[in-house]
Amino acid sequence: MAEFVVDGTDTPCGYQQITSLSTAVGLTIPTYAKRALIVAETQAVRYSDGNTTPTATVGMPLAVGQPLWYTGNLSALLFIEQTASAKLNVLYYG
Repeated sequence: MAEFVVDGTDTPCGYQQITSLSTAVGLTIPTYAKRALIVAETQAVRYSDGNTTPTATVGMPLAVGQPLWYTGNLSALLFIEQTASAKLNVLYYG
């Protein structure tokens, strides 16, 4: 599993686990969150942050255990599982 470090200047804003990823789903973003640490658990997922809705075969792949630090427009992110039973863990920081 990859390692990651939370910068001491980050303010924790919350945690979310998404377990229903059979259709494209966005994040529930806490107030003041500006970036997120996202990790797929159990199965790989795909995501997009633009005009494309991800599918099981379209979008950027995110492997199980691979951390994704995202600092763009959090409300534009969409995720979908590549294989059934994927989970997504998200830590939010401001």
